[in-house]
Amino acid sequence: MSGLRTWFMARSLRERRLLLAMAALLVVTILWAGIILPVRDGLETSQARYDDAVVRLATTRGEVDSIKANGRRPALTASLADTVRAAADQAGLAIATLDEQGAGRVHLTIQSARPGALSGWLAGLEVRGILIDAATLRDNGDKSVGADLVLKARAT
Repeated sequence: MSGLRTWFMARSLRERRLLLAMAALLVVTILWAGIILPVRDGLETSQARYDDAVVRLATTRGEVDSIKANGRRPALTASLADTVRAAADQAGLAIATLDEQGAGRVHLTIQSARPGALSGWLAGLEVRGILIDAATLRDNGDKSVGADLVLKARAT
């Protein structure tokens, strides 16, 4: 250490000031690049991860509430065929055939329906606890579709 001090004192006043300024700038640079920037980047990253976790938690809670609500479907008050027929009439869909296959299943055909109305009707059935077991849709060529469906009641 005394060798460095001797070397430093052997410099002129101007050189010593420049060396001190250089050392001060080196300390500031090391503090900035070695401590301040990594800490700031770490805080920003942790804040972004926290924000993402809050959004995922809210989404998950919503999905859990939806799953719990779906699990509380009331039992069908009428037979499956009657419920499907009533829902189709309410949606304005004309059922061509409707056959009960037993064990809580029905087979039905719809000759012509708008695709949006049909998919909305099927989604409404699912909310009521009636699931699509099999579906065949065909394009009628006039912006409508025909459907051959097998529906079943959800097991409670």
